[in-house]
Amino acid sequence: MATVASATLRMEDRVPVDVLVVSPNTKLRDELMEKLCLPRWRVGEANGGAEALMRLREQGGNDAVLLLDPVLPDLDTGEFHRIVRDRFPSTQVLMLNSHTGQLLVGAASPTAISRKVVDAVNRVASIRAEPLQSSDQENREPENVGVVRLRSMVGNSQPMLRIYSLARMVATHDATVLITGESGTGKDLIAQEIHLISGRRNQPFVVVNCSAIPETLLEAELFGYTKGSFTGAVQSRIGRIHSAHGGTLFLDEIGDMPLPLQSKILRFLEQGEVQRIGGNDNLKVDVRVIAATNSELKARVAQKQFREDLFYRLAVFPIHLPPLRERMGDIKDLTLAFAAKYHPRASVTQEALQILQQHNWPGNVRELRNTMERASVLVGNGQEIKPEHIIL
Repeated sequence: MATVASATLRMEDRVPVDVLVVSPNTKLRDELMEKLCLPRWRVGEANGGAEALMRLREQGGNDAVLLLDPVLPDLDTGEFHRIVRDRFPSTQVLMLNSHTGQLLVGAASPTAISRKVVDAVNRVASIRAEPLQSSDQENREPENVGVVRLRSMVGNSQPMLRIYSLARMVATHDATVLITGESGTGKDLIAQEIHLISGRRNQPFVVVNCSAIPETLLEAELFGYTKGSFTGAVQSRIGRIHSAHGGTLFLDEIGDMPLPLQSKILRFLEQGEVQRIGGNDNLKVDVRVIAATNSELKARVAQKQFREDLFYRLAVFPIHLPPLRERMGDIKDLTLAFAAKYHPRASVTQEALQILQQHNWPGNVRELRNTMERASVLVGNGQEIKPEHIIL
């Protein structure tokens, strides 16, 4: 332990350094926090990029050391690096192996892994704001990380590359976005991506599923209400639109919104104002709207089930997600990603992969995800996901 001791440079005489372990892997976080549980460090944890940014804001982000699992559940790693670099320039980021906790500068054994992490944190903490230098190419952030891909989306097929490009284009603007596509294609993920790479990323992302809330309650949920405006309104309450002030409102399954409510949504989009049920005041709100539907809205407009003016107001920037059967080249990447999520120690045999590649996937990516989650259970303690574990 001479290396660690010499690297501390009497850290006990310094102000404790904030160390943040960022990983969705609970076991990895626990192990690293145990190793780093020393008086000279204030160790915290976050299970994703958004929570890490919140904690950095809370502590000021000054001279912190961030141990980063590159497989984040909610932010693209490259995008996360840029946010940290722009907002918290004195925070040092050390990249870890997602499963072993090994620093991406090479370590030969579990013992060495722990020692290298501790030593690296000590070195960064001792020089505080000076960048950590390394000749190892693996420790450098690739220049093109996050340039095209979006953090929670998997696939490099041409249709998906086009989607990534459109999402990044519109994220820098406040234009209303309409995301269409079959159920299970990932419309909610694209909506979150647009929010998280936009200037509103640190503000609320409020989701309203228009098909999941009863028609009689949907207006109150969206616009809020005043005390006594209806039976059960024992106190005033702001609606979901108001709660998204400064951020993004995601109206999922907008095609199922009742016609009477569509006119009020249109007025909100046009005026930027909401009026609570039972209230007289128009409340100004600053909200970016993203809507999604698996319905053919033009057909619903023709059938007088959806307002034409609302359709065109929503479809300022349309994004259509292709079904999985039109991006079959992504099956392998998606399969491996889900296998790593649900059973990190199991590999997928070529025979099992061939079965998946021959299926037509009417349930899209959601069906593939469920299939791999089921396979991860069936494989038990096995090391390979085989054809007998694939149930379609």
